Amino acid sequence: MNFNDYQQQALTTLLSTGDEFKDIVHGVLGLSGEAGEVADKFKKIVRDKQGEISEQDRQELSKEIGDVLWYIAVLAHLLGVPLEQLVEQNLEKLASRQQRGKLSGSGDNR
Repeated sequence: MNFNDYQQQALTTLLSTGDEFKDIVHGVLGLSGEAGEVADKFKKIVRDKQGEISEQDRQELSKEIGDVLWYIAVLAHLLGVPLEQLVEQNLEKLASRQQRGKLSGSGDNR
């Protein structure tokens, strides 16, 4: 499966309000919430298991990362960006930073 195929299949489970702005807000908040769930699960691994990641932890983290991916695919669609294009742009940006020695640091346009 390629990224655009995933995006199209993900959209079949989108519950749209019919209001583009509200759908985008829902997507942004959902993405934030799911990313928070990934962070929270990992925090508990560090706190309760001294950073030892079990197979069950990997499966649970994988599910949450999948939810993050779903929201990314939906948000990209709502913004008119095919997921394949988003992925390619990101890799080009990172390759450019690497070539210029700018992978570390801060700022979007480094």
